[in-house]
Amino acid sequence: MPNEPGRKPARFGSRSPDLRGAGGEADTPPARRPTGDRSDENGTVRLSAAVERFLTAAQLEYGYSEHTVRAYQRDLGAFAAFAESAGHADLAACDLELMRDWLWQRQQQGLAATTLARNVATLKSFGAWLERSRLVPGSPASRLRAPKAGRDLPRVLADEQMRRLLERVEARADLERPESLRDHAVLELLYAAALRVSELCSLPLTGVDAGARTVRVLGKGGKERVVPYGRPAARAIETYVRDARPALLLRAESAGRGRPPEPARDALFVGNRGGRLSTNAVYRTVARELADEPGGGPRGPHTLRHTAATHLLNGGADLRVVQEMLGHSSLSSTQVYTHVSTERLAQSYRQAHPRA
Repeated sequence: MPNEPGRKPARFGSRSPDLRGAGGEADTPPARRPTGDRSDENGTVRLSAAVERFLTAAQLEYGYSEHTVRAYQRDLGAFAAFAESAGHADLAACDLELMRDWLWQRQQQGLAATTLARNVATLKSFGAWLERSRLVPGSPASRLRAPKAGRDLPRVLADEQMRRLLERVEARADLERPESLRDHAVLELLYAAALRVSELCSLPLTGVDAGARTVRVLGKGGKERVVPYGRPAARAIETYVRDARPALLLRAESAGRGRPPEPARDALFVGNRGGRLSTNAVYRTVARELADEPGGGPRGPHTLRHTAATHLLNGGADLRVVQEMLGHSSLSSTQVYTHVSTERLAQSYRQAHPRA
């Protein structure tokens, strides 16, 4: 939301209440010192080139997810464009002051605090990489601070909504339409195992242990975990693997697209054209199925993950067990779901107790 009249903008590591410094006015960006006479050994390196190198390293060396790399690309592309428009296209000009200028501009555009916090996190990652790569003597983003933002509670579906959704998808699953059997298995597994969409799409066929009813998941940071799933998901996966997956691959070959590449043929979930099922395809499927359910807000695969975590805690699961299942490195990431449960408890109390 845009700043309210008279309200000072959030800080990004400066000591004053605004982004300029002590005594600055909030209606003009901070004045920058000239940088044209700076002549260190990195002076000829373009900021945009450094960004490209960082994005390549993030994808190929550090194994960051496609979603994370896209977010880095979006944020750093905007930052580099801002720097170039201000006449600071060289990496030598990429300092704390320039970063604060950019964040100040974005704040004045009315971007949400959560977006600004992500921008700060991106700059910090980029700055740390610059330092590790010895392109700069020290990270220019080390003193940045993200604005404090209230954490939104995740949107979840009620038990009855989830049951109705999965029964509706199962009823439409048909051998004549193999993609319908795949979509049923996708939705069942997303909810049963509380997976991230990237984790689901990267599952190999060998990652499923049908006897133990578990999947071996490669999560954020390359961390592996084994996650259980229930009988309904097991039946959906078995039907899909036996009947729908071969049909999808055969249909792709019959359409003249040839055999899919080896990684796609090893994927658990394949798309309509025989390749690995994409995250965008899963987003569209989930959004379509959730469109008729009451309640506003974004509806994607993460809604099913949030729902699964909340239902586990509502059912009495230990918080540490849910943390392990979700692949959270920090317990604080999991604790947000206890807030959802507490909020629902308070709502039920207010509705049911005669003296609430």
